[in-house]
Amino acid sequence: MPLVSDAALPPHDASRRHAGGQELAISGAFLATLPALVVRIAGLQPPDAVAPVVYGIAILGSAFLLAWAAEVLQLDVSQGLALTVLALIAVLPEYAVDFAFANKAGQNPEKYAPLALANMTGSNRLLIGIGWSMVVLLAAWRITRIARRRGYTGEVDTETRLERPHAIEISFLALATIYSLTLPLKRTLTLVDSVVLIAIFVAFVFRIAHAPSEEPHLVGPARLIGTLPVVQRRIAVGLLLAYAATVIFLCAEPFAESLVHIGEQAGIDTFLLVQWVAPLASEAPELLVAGLFAWRLQTSAGLGTLLSSKVNQWTLLVGSLPIVFAVSAGALHGLPLDSLQREELFLTAAQSVFAIAVLANRSMSVREAWMLFGLFMFQFVLGGVLPAELAEYERISVGILYLSLAGIILVRERRVLRPLVHDGLREPVDELFREDEPVELPPWAAPEQA
Repeated sequence: MPLVSDAALPPHDASRRHAGGQELAISGAFLATLPALVVRIAGLQPPDAVAPVVYGIAILGSAFLLAWAAEVLQLDVSQGLALTVLALIAVLPEYAVDFAFANKAGQNPEKYAPLALANMTGSNRLLIGIGWSMVVLLAAWRITRIARRRGYTGEVDTETRLERPHAIEISFLALATIYSLTLPLKRTLTLVDSVVLIAIFVAFVFRIAHAPSEEPHLVGPARLIGTLPVVQRRIAVGLLLAYAATVIFLCAEPFAESLVHIGEQAGIDTFLLVQWVAPLASEAPELLVAGLFAWRLQTSAGLGTLLSSKVNQWTLLVGSLPIVFAVSAGALHGLPLDSLQREELFLTAAQSVFAIAVLANRSMSVREAWMLFGLFMFQFVLGGVLPAELAEYERISVGILYLSLAGIILVRERRVLRPLVHDGLREPVDELFREDEPVELPPWAAPEQA
């Protein structure tokens, strides 16, 4: 039986079909949290091979619920408060897992201190290497396909361009990245580092909070929740946020601990498990939302969402870890950084420098997206197959490669740097939005003649 497209349905039937899919998505995310919640409340101990799956799926489901509720929250609170709350919610899954390790490191630094930054470095590199490149490549594929289907035979512009206000995120990410380059030179991540990074985050939120209010563009399940009557919507958002946050905090520590146990028993590198498995659960909602924006050719919104997440993770999340460690250890000395952690921080900071260089002109081409993805996969695969005695040189070499390529791009794009910094740090925010360049339709998207 052939499938019927939404375009062939009457408007109310198509709307009902979309609503049914959105309800199914919310129900699926909720059901994903139940097994872990039952295990935790009943005090059960799942087998080591099962525990990471149960807790990881629960964190994934909760992260989706958080993402949808956070989007709808923008309808009911002031712009400044919404940005602050959304920034905290966006990285809550990473917070929970990272805080669990940082807290344990306060009592057992030899075992857990090397893992305290593992999830953070993995999340940050995944966000850029997979997330940013995915938005550009997916949108380019869609644009080319649509243009050819409409009979356009000319050259198709597939470059992703960020709107002018996104200079704020790029500039503050640059500030945090410049400071982060000093971290690999230290043997501890100190409370001074916390003060600097959190101050950058607070300044970022303060500046972006002056953006003019605008109606949020809700898609998917968030749109369904947003159509509820005001009182019901607020209750639903509050319950979703409270429930998802509770599940994440209940599951974060056993999830982190189960990864350590399974790594020890299976002979798998625990650091790699924490660095790459945990982010798959915590980053999935952001990547899905950005991918949906790219599919709908709202590329500035998609890439801008992931850019904001990178600012949050590279400032507030990293800056909070020494505080958690100090509270747990009952001392003011910093979170210890061994040689592996310093190399990972250097590689992550170097990737961030390269990504900022690419976005210095507020655009990313398909070729640049492939470079981001290719370098990420090259380092990921090489790091997994090389013996430990060579991995150190591999991380440093790839980091130097990132910095070298960034230097070449920044020299080439040097004329855009001063306007970018001015827009990001000095230009009144309302002027950025008022003077944003109008978007022109490409030739293939022009309305068809009757």
